[in-house]
Amino acid sequence: MGASNRNTRIAVGLSAFSFLLFFIAFVSPYWLVTDGTLRAPRFTNLGLWEVCFNNFTDIHRFYDTVFTGCMWVFEEEYYIIHDFLLPGFYIAVQFFATLCFVMCLITLPLTLAFLRTSRDDDRYVVLLLTKGSCQILGSLFGFIAVVIFGAKGDSRDWMPGWQTNDMGWAFAFAVVGAVMLLPAGILYIVEARRERYKRLNEISNRDVSEYGGQEEVYQQQAQQYFAPESSRPRRPQPGQRAAPATIEPSAPGPSGGIQTDI
Repeated sequence: MGASNRNTRIAVGLSAFSFLLFFIAFVSPYWLVTDGTLRAPRFTNLGLWEVCFNNFTDIHRFYDTVFTGCMWVFEEEYYIIHDFLLPGFYIAVQFFATLCFVMCLITLPLTLAFLRTSRDDDRYVVLLLTKGSCQILGSLFGFIAVVIFGAKGDSRDWMPGWQTNDMGWAFAFAVVGAVMLLPAGILYIVEARRERYKRLNEISNRDVSEYGGQEEVYQQQAQQYFAPESSRPRRPQPGQRAAPATIEPSAPGPSGGIQTDI
């Protein structure tokens, strides 16, 4: 199992929790809501992809169409108010929030592969680095999205009744989800570095031990090669006579004579 220590278990938990929060925020139409102080607000709530109006008409009075209910922001009926409904900052929020959500989706199969991969597998470090990088990028994209929306979402030149408009709970979920992706990604990167250094140390120790064993073998071979040879008679050089062999008397025979070996 990949999540075999405390760091990886915390990282997996943070990843799952942050993905759940950001997914709820991504599909919920409660990033901007009215606080309910107005009796008949023309704007009620808005998300990244859906907006709800109540007897809303074009603020420029170019058209007399009345919008009531909740619809997709790119709905064809909204084309006459696209210049008002889809300002540049709102498109930027949608773009960066979508990038964050895509990064979260990419990490899902990586998490499953990570949980099924052993620490001894060669892909273990690669999975950690890839998953950590995706989550850090996702956190960066999500943070940009929530900062832009927090700065411009309740401004007076966008939705009507700006005095009574507040950030909704879905926006809070997006903030927490985007921020929590960062420590999860950092934990994956830290664990990948630890595992890589551990493997490098194991390889270096194994090489040293193998080198030490070979050095002992080399020393034994050198001792055998340079060991002094046993003394043996030398051959006479050409032109020199061999030294006469000394004749040693043998033991006297039974007859009392002296026997020599020639």
